Amino acid sequence: MRTQITRLSPHQNAKVFGILMAVSSLIFAIPMAISLWLLPQPVDAAGNTIGPSMFVLLLFPFIYLVMAYVMVWIACFVYNRAFRHIGGIEFDQHTDGA
Repeated sequence: MRTQITRLSPHQNAKVFGILMAVSSLIFAIPMAISLWLLPQPVDAAGNTIGPSMFVLLLFPFIYLVMAYVMVWIACFVYNRAFRHIGGIEFDQHTDGA
């Protein structure tokens, strides 16, 4: 049976994808934070540390969450508006007779 997707829920899809992106970015952010914490910090001529901020590195998952949410919401909004004019995504669906 051929099925056509007529509407994508912007909030639900954006929420799920944003959370997935935030969690998956932790795979990179946590080891990077640990390595920056263990490495010696560079200092300038006055003796002040000039290394990268740990706060910014740990802020990346939140940035990923927000940006993924916004981009997926926009994509679903555009899909829902364009569906009326160009049609939707089609896929074949097979059910077993069991």
